[in-house]
Amino acid sequence: MTELTPNSSFSLKIRLELPNRAGYLASVTQAIASMGGNLDEINLIDRTREMTVREIVVDTSSTEHSDKIVEAVKALPEIKVLQVSDRTFDMHQGGKITIGSKLPLRGQGDLAMAYTPGVGRICRAIAEKPEEVYNLTIKQNTVAIVTDGSAVLGLGNLGPEAALPVMEGKAMLFKEFGGIDGFPICLATQDTDTIVETVKHIAPVFGGVNLEDISAPRCFEIEQRLRQELDIPIFHDDQHGTAIVTLAALYNALKVAKKSLESVRIVFNGAGASGVAVARLLRQAGAKTILMCDRQGILSTQRGDLTPEKQEFAVSATGTLAGAIQGADVFIGLSGPGLLTPQMVRAMAKDPIVFAMANPIPEIQPELVAEDVAVMATGRSDYPNQINNVLAFPGVFRGALDCRSSTITTKMYQSAGAAIASLIAPSDLDRENIIPSVFDPRVANVVAAAVQRCAREEGIAKC
Repeated sequence: MTELTPNSSFSLKIRLELPNRAGYLASVTQAIASMGGNLDEINLIDRTREMTVREIVVDTSSTEHSDKIVEAVKALPEIKVLQVSDRTFDMHQGGKITIGSKLPLRGQGDLAMAYTPGVGRICRAIAEKPEEVYNLTIKQNTVAIVTDGSAVLGLGNLGPEAALPVMEGKAMLFKEFGGIDGFPICLATQDTDTIVETVKHIAPVFGGVNLEDISAPRCFEIEQRLRQELDIPIFHDDQHGTAIVTLAALYNALKVAKKSLESVRIVFNGAGASGVAVARLLRQAGAKTILMCDRQGILSTQRGDLTPEKQEFAVSATGTLAGAIQGADVFIGLSGPGLLTPQMVRAMAKDPIVFAMANPIPEIQPELVAEDVAVMATGRSDYPNQINNVLAFPGVFRGALDCRSSTITTKMYQSAGAAIASLIAPSDLDRENIIPSVFDPRVANVVAAAVQRCAREEGIAKC
């Protein structure tokens, strides 16, 4: 397989001391380049007549790659490595989020209004008119980010503590892209009934619930039951965020390939929560021919091991991914690294679309089939066409919270996907530009507007 592109997720900061003479810094940068590292910043920390101290930031492709680069620098004569730090670990020291006050407490008067005795009047007002909780507390702008740590980032069942960094990151994204206050809730249980009851008990604080990294098939039941038992939006991002952004990308990829959603043959590899949700949304949007595979091959009606969710997509055919993909127009991978080969891609229909979304390593390296596909997309930020859930969930919740929608519907998913796709103007659409950047400031606003419009049309908006 082609080695992954160096990127900031494996970024090093190397502080070193070197002679203050011509050529020594060049020898360091050459050693890093010869090992395949990407230089980012070079900062001068200190300088004397004899020596300089510099700090160099280097992007690498893996922990092993980082180690090789450091060893190459240490091997240089008269170069002294003073310190090496992993910038991703540095960023997480002490956690990534905090809670702050919106208002200053400048004196006794402020304290009397914000807390006792003044706050008692607010409590009575809410007790008399419960809907006032949306106006007089943080509930109107808060989302619980709930996990049990059973399916963390495709890494497996790591538990609630190990899931916390992901939930903190999610809270950052909610705030940065949607202006929403997200709170990480990592539960020390993987019992479905207990999770449902716990979320119900904490629901008074929150305007919505974002379920995250909960393994299938339990995630389906948890989401369904919470939707039935609570009157606030429940959204499982691994399912619906992925589905919305995939739909948006596919809308535009089909334009590039000059094909229609109704006519293409779509093959999935990966039939977990995200795979099932994407397939459902594509079918609801008009896709007619979908063939899904899991580790055992095609989801066939002849198999006795299929969950109810997988049975929705069972077909009479049997076989492996290699057989299923022959003549397919679209491949959607939500599985694992290296499971799609160049030979499989070349067996697809003319001008195929390949979405290899396994993270951190896709089902196939884009470099291996660059000349064989009409459009290639991945989940990675270092390749064109990143299919990233952050394009969806901040705007979805922003819209739902602002109109106090009681739920989030399939129509909202479809409208959100179409809204994201619409941000790529026809004149800008090409094989490497089918989806907007996550930093495009228009995204959350257009998604929120689409969600609100649907909520009003469906009669589920409360304001």
